[in-house]
Amino acid sequence: MIDKLIRFCLENKLILALLTIFAVTWGITVAPFAWDIPLLPKNPIAVDAIPDIGENQQIVFTAWPGRSPKDVEDQVTYPLTIALLGVPQIKTVRSFSHLGFSSIYIIFKDDVDYYWSRSRVVERLASLPKNSLPDGISPQLGPDATALGQVFWYTLEGRNEQGEPAGGWSPEELRSIQDWQVRYALQGVDGVAEVSSIGGFVKEYQIDLLPDAMRAYKVSLGEVVMAVKSSNRDVGARTLEINNIEYIIRGLGLIQSLDDIGNTVVKVDTMAGTPIRIKDIADVNIGPALRRGALDKNGLEAVGGVVVARYGDNPLAVIDGIKKKIAELAPSLPLRTLENGEQSKLTIVPFYDRSRLIHETLHTLYTALHDEILATILVVVGMMLSPVGSILISGVLPLAVLGCFILMKVFSVDANIVALSGIAIAIGTMVDMGIVLTENIQKHLDAAPEGSNKLSVVHEASVEVGSAIIAAVSTTIISFIPIFTMEAAEGKLFKPLAWTKTFS
Repeated sequence: MIDKLIRFCLENKLILALLTIFAVTWGITVAPFAWDIPLLPKNPIAVDAIPDIGENQQIVFTAWPGRSPKDVEDQVTYPLTIALLGVPQIKTVRSFSHLGFSSIYIIFKDDVDYYWSRSRVVERLASLPKNSLPDGISPQLGPDATALGQVFWYTLEGRNEQGEPAGGWSPEELRSIQDWQVRYALQGVDGVAEVSSIGGFVKEYQIDLLPDAMRAYKVSLGEVVMAVKSSNRDVGARTLEINNIEYIIRGLGLIQSLDDIGNTVVKVDTMAGTPIRIKDIADVNIGPALRRGALDKNGLEAVGGVVVARYGDNPLAVIDGIKKKIAELAPSLPLRTLENGEQSKLTIVPFYDRSRLIHETLHTLYTALHDEILATILVVVGMMLSPVGSILISGVLPLAVLGCFILMKVFSVDANIVALSGIAIAIGTMVDMGIVLTENIQKHLDAAPEGSNKLSVVHEASVEVGSAIIAAVSTTIISFIPIFTMEAAEGKLFKPLAWTKTFS
């Protein structure tokens, strides 16, 4: 088989050249490095700074505001945990009960497809028996992301024309802009699983009841809640046709101001015949919602968000898309003139950007590969004293690197500092193969009689050492078999290195 393969390559140089050009072109298009080559589309392999060694898990979050951890544990966490234990391919289930919410972590076996596990959890939640949970409780499945998915953090800050902090924005305003403008814009970027808001205060209507007034008017808390709930809705009715024109009838009751709430009728005093309104028994204001956390930046309270990349997407491509969307969004953010006449422009300021770490990692490995290949070329030239032979051997190295990138794309092996290290480890083995083969060819050419068929001489020399080279390389590959048997975090950490070295 080796004999026939070498013979085919020697006799079909045009086919081999076309295959080499195709492999080089494909390898450049999928390479993780920032190579900007005209006319070549870029579809790089997923690249991150470090490998994701997290467990294959799904998170079920259930909110039950105001309830103690004991109540949450007994009435929400325990029934859900028992129900989710029946999901197939589960390794373990971990649950946590807190004040007002429950978190259940479902750990699946490592070989289970990520989105298959999500669909099984959704099916089980949809098939929960009736009345197994308290009224109004709705379990939610977490975003399709891993613990390593937080790739970009940012804050909203007022900046002057020089780009310096100017302030002038309250935490309530910043949080409203983040929730209703910035978050939705970034959520639409390809590869983003979730954009979570952090810090500030969520603005809400607040009704502060006056117990003495309620007692005087004989109004209960339930009547107030029902009145507010019933008044804040639009009601659809029917249509009327008058003079061949159809009119749509509907009742508009959506609350849009404090006066709408204050004028809401709770009940009617039958003795006096006067309505009792919310403003007669309560103070209506706009205030901050209760919060359980805050965002701190350099000792000062801030408002911002975190971008979570979707499972399986390219983190570097997601971050680049986020930056482009921020640049598009920047002109539409509000501008305010402060009392001192200085203008404060609301600006999205990143304070954690993983792309910097990714680029530094790629640059380090790119430099290491570049220097290693250059050093290898110098060593080969010094050993062989043959410029042609050294060029042939050195040409194998970049071809092998590009070929490794192709196989990484085909087999969905992400590029990170551990995976790309496998290429650097394999360079020594590749050079050894090239030196053995090239030296044997040179030896046979020097010893061949004048007028001999050069193709036959090269073929004979290649076949002579071909089996030995295959055996040597097979030994190196077989030595990595124990790594492929690793599981859990160890397997996720070292298997990419074994794959890339084997590919190379």
